[in-house]
Amino acid sequence: MQDYQNQKSTVLAILDDHLTMPGNLLPILHSIQDTLGYIPPAAVADIASALYLSHAEVHGVISFYHYFRETPPGQHTIHICRAESCQSMGSKALENHAKQALGIDFHETSADGKFSLEPVYCLGNCGCSPAITIDNAVYGRVSPERFDKLLASYQGAE
Repeated sequence: MQDYQNQKSTVLAILDDHLTMPGNLLPILHSIQDTLGYIPPAAVADIASALYLSHAEVHGVISFYHYFRETPPGQHTIHICRAESCQSMGSKALENHAKQALGIDFHETSADGKFSLEPVYCLGNCGCSPAITIDNAVYGRVSPERFDKLLASYQGAE
């Protein structure tokens, strides 16, 4: 809750900017997450109050869309493609390896706060399956061994 006090003015400014927009809940949630990196659970009350919605309605939208986070992301976000092309080229094994290497599941952040792991359903890099992104960089033909090398390069860059 203490952290939210520092973020509340940002949330309220975003609410104010979007208040008269039709269908404003999703744009508000996107804007909060784009600005803060996640949607603080304490912000749900402010969002609900501003939009005359119940807490359950706001929380329901946040929890329905996997894109939205309710915890701060790691320093780096890894997306693993789970689309058909990547699956046919071994993304399930890569996914299992990444989870084990990081010690987390999808939608979680490593204990050291360095990496968050997220699924994605097509990176548009089908010719180089399996594909991942780390932050905004796209990598193709990622084997478990290449994943480990990429991970090490991001760990060493800090």
